[in-house]
Amino acid sequence: MLDPKSLDDMARKFAANLPPGLREFQQEMERNFRTTMQSTFNRLDLVTREEFDAQSKVLARTRTQLEALEERVAALEGRSTTGSDDSQDS
Repeated sequence: MLDPKSLDDMARKFAANLPPGLREFQQEMERNFRTTMQSTFNRLDLVTREEFDAQSKVLARTRTQLEALEERVAALEGRSTTGSDDSQDS
């Protein structure tokens, strides 16, 4: 979710770009812009940068663990294949 202060700033910028004849509606337009943007961002299901960074770290740790487990499985499969080869030769 975006910071409400950021939404206020964006709404103010949109309203400031209105033609001079429409300035009397500026506050109402700011509220409308803010409400519209808030609604749109809520539908987009956005996450904060902090949440994104935290999940990126979790994913990196998970990948590291997965790679280690894949190496262990490959080593165990190699041992079992070698062990079965030796028993077949006897």
